[in-house]
Amino acid sequence: MRGEHKLRCVAEERERSSEDRDAERRTRLAGERTQLAWWRTGLTAIAVGVGVGRIIPELDPEATEWPYVLLGLGFALYGAAMIGYGVARARSVEEAVERGGFSRLAPAVASGMAIGGIVLALMTCGAILFG
Repeated sequence: MRGEHKLRCVAEERERSSEDRDAERRTRLAGERTQLAWWRTGLTAIAVGVGVGRIIPELDPEATEWPYVLLGLGFALYGAAMIGYGVARARSVEEAVERGGFSRLAPAVASGMAIGGIVLALMTCGAILFG
């Protein structure tokens, strides 16, 4: 009886360790997917910046170019910030997983990204309406 209980405890420990490893693996894979999402968002913003800052002004030679260039630079900088923060965030999450913790997205960063996106959206509306 006693030997059987000991074997059952060892088997449960192995199973639990396997579950822990699976959970850690899933967490790391989710972190990779999230980092790729930051990159996709950044690359998309950069592509929008190229379109707005370089392509749209060439479609109408009589249009004032500087607002579109300024808006394009804004999108490109926003995209670069997304990629840069995505890399830093992935590193932070990986370190938290290593120590068995959690890495929270800083509210100031989330607010800054939201404000940046809103400002770019409003500037885009202005360029559409008055450009």
